[in-house]
Formats: sequence, structure tokens, C-alpha cells
Amino acid sequence: MRNPFPALAALLWAAAPALAQGPTAANADPAQWVNPLIGTDSKPSLSNGNTYPAICRPWGMNFWMPQTGKMGDGWAYQYAADKLRGFKQTHQPSPWMNDYGQFALMPTTGKRVFEENARASWYSHKAEVAEPNYYRVYLADFDVTTEIAPTERAARFRFTFPKTDSAYVVIDALDKGSYVKVLPGQRKVIGYTTRNSGGVPQNFKNYFVVEFDHDFANTAIYKDNALDAGALEAQASHAGAVVGFKTRKGERVNARVASSFISAEQAELNLKEIGDHDLEAVRQEGRAAWNQALGRIEAEGGTDDQRRTFYSCLYRALLFPRKLYEVDAAGKTVHYSPFNGQTLPGYMYTDTGFWDTFRALFPFLNLLYPDVNAEIQQGLANDFRESGWLPEWASPGLRSVMVGNNSASVVADAYLKGIRGQDMDVLYQALVHGANNEGPLDAVGRRGVAYYNKLGYVPYDVKIKENAARTLEYAYDDFAIYQLAKALKRPKKEIALYAQRSQNYRKLFDKESGLMRGKNQDGTFQKPFSPFKWGDAFTEGNSLHYTWSVFHDIQGLVDLMGGRQKFVATLDTVFTLPPVFDDSYYGGTIHEIREMQIAGMGNYAHGNQPIQHMIYLYNYAGQPWKTQYWLREVMNRLYLPTPDGYCGDEDNGQTSAWYVFSAMGFYPVCPATDQYVLGAPLFPKTTLHLPSGKDIVLNAPKNSAANRYVNALTVNGKPYDKTWLSHEELLKGAVLDFDMSATPNKQRGTAPDAAPYSFSKAK
Repeated sequence: MRNPFPALAALLWAAAPALAQGPTAANADPAQWVNPLIGTDSKPSLSNGNTYPAICRPWGMNFWMPQTGKMGDGWAYQYAADKLRGFKQTHQPSPWMNDYGQFALMPTTGKRVFEENARASWYSHKAEVAEPNYYRVYLADFDVTTEIAPTERAARFRFTFPKTDSAYVVIDALDKGSYVKVLPGQRKVIGYTTRNSGGVPQNFKNYFVVEFDHDFANTAIYKDNALDAGALEAQASHAGAVVGFKTRKGERVNARVASSFISAEQAELNLKEIGDHDLEAVRQEGRAAWNQALGRIEAEGGTDDQRRTFYSCLYRALLFPRKLYEVDAAGKTVHYSPFNGQTLPGYMYTDTGFWDTFRALFPFLNLLYPDVNAEIQQGLANDFRESGWLPEWASPGLRSVMVGNNSASVVADAYLKGIRGQDMDVLYQALVHGANNEGPLDAVGRRGVAYYNKLGYVPYDVKIKENAARTLEYAYDDFAIYQLAKALKRPKKEIALYAQRSQNYRKLFDKESGLMRGKNQDGTFQKPFSPFKWGDAFTEGNSLHYTWSVFHDIQGLVDLMGGRQKFVATLDTVFTLPPVFDDSYYGGTIHEIREMQIAGMGNYAHGNQPIQHMIYLYNYAGQPWKTQYWLREVMNRLYLPTPDGYCGDEDNGQTSAWYVFSAMGFYPVCPATDQYVLGAPLFPKTTLHLPSGKDIVLNAPKNSAANRYVNALTVNGKPYDKTWLSHEELLKGAVLDFDMSATPNKQRGTAPDAAPYSFSKAK
């Protein structure tokens, strides 16, 4: 039976016990501030986010998006485009990774067409509505309005047609191997797509079902460039269907759509997520689900643009990694394994790159969404059981992208922050295995591990690309394993091994330049050396960016540089230098370089991940006011609530999580420790509603555009002069009162014992 009270259902959903504390009535609809179009004005040569409007539920298995790009184009939605080609179910984590398991629907009128250029329609952003849980657009060439409201694995479509006897809906299963079958008696189209970009086994399919509420006036099957009105089924390189209707002016044709990576039968089961709810009910339920998730942070005051930016970044932080699991007929959690192609019990999440997201996205989940990360951690144990490795980039299976072994950080930080329910015996075994072996792909396990374990670094002259970056990240990852080994009470010899390896960053410090530098097998540094050379020994950055990648031992880096004064001078230099660069390693200017060049912040490259923690490092050297100054500059200048609102790739929530943390007033410089490093809050008041029912309240009533500096801080009513906060203490509930000022307080937080954790200092 259709729910006659969708608004009431939405209210009941929002009050569900999963969120013990909720936002006040004044801020009960944070989804109103989300703009899914932020970052969509991007292209391969310049990223303003490289995002698309993901219409979905938080961490949903399937997203939906309007498609402006051609089939197979990673830039599937570009804000500057004039035409839409369809509405695509997508699992794309990044245009650089591209998509998998995608198929599309598109309404048309007039002549029956299928091919993507023939069915494309002009549209305008003036006739477009994009919300996290709902999308609507007017297709001018066909006089049709399309609406979408999704669940986690299904969606409601509503097509509003003109008066015509030639109304159609195209179902495109795309090329590279697909199947469709029309079932007129059931008003249904079923099929599958195999299109992918790698990381899948041989039997990969995304099975779909599309069920309409109108009889078909006519049908046709598309098979490899030809339409056949007499056929009802096709298996081909490129298969699809067109179903026709006769409609009155304003008549609505509704469709329910679901899919499954497991089977056609499971796709039918996934339709039950919609039940008999109409589009408005599904839309309201989606709004409630988003408000429940977004409502864990209540930002008050500030400008409308700041709130739009904040909640839009929070929305992006709640998309990935996405669910890859489903619920079978017995109500059990199962998943299709992207490693061995079997259907197996338990959780699985995918579509994230740990090189990006270990830095802030996963610590953010540990603080505010530990219930979600508990499932993710259980899924990581399944990754190892099924593939023999932990992914460093998953989409949906193992992918060979980026460097490092940062699954160590993701696993260790979760356990150390109190996440439980995962099999730690399996996960610790996975970390040790990954830390001591090369994987089947360059980006799985540790490339160059034999050199690293023998010499303490990956040499520059052994034809292993980005060797210095690998060394620095391996050293931090060893620190994460060391921290976890201590917590798990592993043998002392084992603990000591990873503690010792965590100091390998020292092997690459060049006293002559005061920076990190590639080193040859014989112990000599690479020559020639330029701190401005991108790539080569480093990954999508230069030595000025990667020198700071000693998250766990900043005091050790301060000492190597010759003390606080020289350390701060080098930090300052990153901002005061012009944006000079050497792109010879790439043979051209990659988009990450261009984004640094045009940002107007010297050699600071916030649009890519390696340097995103750097601003917080002034705290370690006794000048926290510079952290406070530069944080506000970055938040004001490089994040906007507009289609060009990011300063580089958004990257699966990492660049957004940076903003959310920084706007709250603190940041996890070193995951796998208990500490967050202080900045300064952006809003006059921010309340974090922890799932335990406790609140963290950050009051800064004098906060303003001018008052960006922390003059004084009290925690639970007591003066506090440290430049860090304890995760464990915050979880108990806390009230932080910031006295904000237009002038920096150059005494507060300057003493050496006020600085955050460093391995050297702790020892």
C-alpha cells in the first residue's frame, strides 16, 4: 500500500535512534545548504573539484547523475555543457578512475531514437534542481521533465511528458558487453551491463530491472547500432531497449529501477527498498536520511556562503567509500567479491584511494561516524581474505594507482580510536603482509620493499618511480603499525622493528638544501636536484610539498632543519615563493601544477593531498597564529559554494574533510595517534553530536572575518594552552570556548610542551 503520509514517515525516519542526539529545530534541515553542483565546472586540464552531482543516499551502493559526456567519458557531467545524454547509474569515484557497472535511462519524444547524440537534449541550469536526494531537469528538445529520487540500491524516476503518441524511454546498457530483455506483460525491462574500467573479475555484471507503471504502446531492441521493433531480447557488445507510450499533456510515467552485482533475482529484491512509495515519499525519505547524517554537525552563524560550503563539503565526505554489499532474501548481508567473483557473506565497501583519504576522511569517520567505519573495517578484513591484500586504491577491486601503504593508517587509526567488531587478527596480519611484500600491482603492498627494508629507503636509481614519496609514506605507515602493535600487545621485538623503521624518513633529509631528496643506492643524493621539480622522486608534488610528510615526528623534522626558527622560515617560504615549477618529468604541465600556479598562494598546492596538513605544522614550532591566519586564507579563497568551488580534485571526500575539520577548528595531522592539532573555528558555534549521545560544543561568539585568531581557549571551563586536543577526552563530551581576536596572541601555545605529539619527543 502506498504511504499516504510521506512527510510523517520522514519525520519518524529523522527521529530514528541511530542518531542519539540531533540538531535543534533551527537547523533541522542541513540538506538545504548542500549544492551537489559544486566542483562540476572542471575539465582534464583544470580541476575545480572534478566532481559530479551524486544523487544518492549517504554511502549508497548506487549513485545517479545527469550525463553530459559521451559514453565512457570520465568527465560525465561538466557544468559548462549544453546537452544531457541520459541519466546514469554510476559508481565512478573519480574521472581519472572512470566508471563501472553503469547504465542509463533517457526520455525522448518524436522520432524513436537510441544513439546518445540523437537522444541528447539541450537543457539549462535555470531549469535544473540538484539536491543530495533528488534531481529534476527540463529537457527542452523533448518537452519532458525528468525527476529522480534514489534509495541505496534503487531509485524512483518520474517522466512528465507532453501530449503525444510517441513518448519513449531509452534504456541503454552501454557497450563492452550487455544484455536486455523487454517483458511487456510485466511493464518491465531487465538486463545487465559489464562495462568497467578494471578491478573486476571475469564474471562481473551489474544486473538491472526497470519497472514502469504504464503499459508499453510499442517496444524496440537496440543491438550493435541497429533498432529492431520486432525483437524483445538482445545480448551484444552494445544492447539496449526503447519502450514507447501514448501520453496526455502533463502525464507522468513512473519507473522503479534497481540493480545488483549479485544476480537478476537480487536486483528484484533490491526494488523492495522502494516498495510502493511514490517519488515524493522516496524523496522525503532520502531528505531525512541526509539530514540525519549531516545533522551530526550543527554549524551556527557565519555567512550563507560559508554554511553552503560547509554542508556541501560534509555531503562530499559522506559519499565514499560506498557500500558494495546487499541484503539477500534471508535478510543477511552479502556481497559480490570484486576479487574472486563469488557471492560471500559480510560487509564490503569500495571506491576510495587511501593515499588521499587516510589523511582526514577516515579520521573524520572515526570521530563522527564510527558505526559506518566499523562496517568498513569488517569489509577490509574481507578484502584481505578474498584477495590476499588490502587495497590502497579500490574501484571496485584492487587498482594500481598512487603510492604508499596507507591501509596501515586506515586500519590502525580505526582501532586506536575505539572502532570494534572487526577481526583484528586478520587485519594485523594483512598490515604486516602488506608492509613486507610487493603486491601483484605496483600500488598494492610495497613497491621496492626489499630496498626499503635493507637500506631504509627506496633508491632513486633503481627505476622505481616516485621513490622518495614511497619512502616517506612507508615510514609513516610503519609508525601506524608500531602504534597498533603496541595496542595489540605484540612481541617487543616486533614493536621495536616498526618503531625503528618509522625513522627512515631521516635517510632522505638533505642538510644542504634543508629538504627531502631522492637518494641513490650508494648513499649519494640524486643530482641534479630542484625543489621545484614535480614528480620524479615525488608523487604529484615537489620536495617543498613532500618534505612535510613526517606526520608522526614533526619535532624530529624540526631538529633536522636546525630548530624552530629555520623550520618556520621554510614553512613561510612555501607561501612567499612565486609559483615556479619544473614540469619536465611529466613532459607538460599537469592539472595539479596549474591549480597551484593560479591559486595565488605561492608554492602552496592545496589542490593536492601531500601538503594539506602543512599549515598546522606552525603549532609544532611555537607560532600557532600563523596556522590560524593561513587556515582562514585557504577556507576563504580556495573553497566556494560554486561550480568552480574547489582548488583541485575533491578526491573521495579528503579535500572536503579537510575543510570540515578546519572549519570546526582542529585537524588530524597524524592519524594513529590520539591527537588533533588546533586551528581556529570558522563559525561562532559548532556542535558535534556524537553517536554516543555526547556533544562537543565549540563556542567562538566573537568569530568574524576580522577575528580569525585565538586569543584564549578554555576546555570545560578550564584555561587550556596546548595546541592539540585529545580524541579520548573529546569523546567524553566537551565544551570549548574560544576567545577570538583580530590580532594574534603570540604568547599562547608557544612553549615546547604545548606542541602536539611527535615520536622523538614521546621517546
